[in-house]
Amino acid sequence: MSYTISQVSDQTGLSIHTLRYYEKEGITPIIKRNESGRRIYETKDIEWLKYICCFRATGMTIADLKEFVTLVMQGNETIDQRISMLKKQNEYIQSKINQLTSYQAMIDHKINWYSNEIGNSKVCPREGSIENRLNSEWKY
Repeated sequence: MSYTISQVSDQTGLSIHTLRYYEKEGITPIIKRNESGRRIYETKDIEWLKYICCFRATGMTIADLKEFVTLVMQGNETIDQRISMLKKQNEYIQSKINQLTSYQAMIDHKINWYSNEIGNSKVCPREGSIENRLNSEWKY
């Protein structure tokens, strides 16, 4: 099955401009064209773009994407290098998950603090100095 650039944009959420940019930069290097020069995407191209979206959404740079694509194009002898890149990306994702989990705990703490303060009727935004309110407000 073949798809137009507009259909691929709809399916992937990538703009037409981004799809053209990825092709220009060699991130989607094997996009076919019809007789009139229009891009024709195949299912395998869309699957590749889904991985590209995954890599980008998890912080992989364009430079790293280009390197990864270059390694893919070189064949099976670069599998170890690709695994290494993916492991590095996985470590980066895990560090972000850990950071977000920590931030979530801080927000949960604040929700609980406010819930307790409302229940105890201790929240009075006009009492005390700003400094005192901030000091009690931002304890963790």
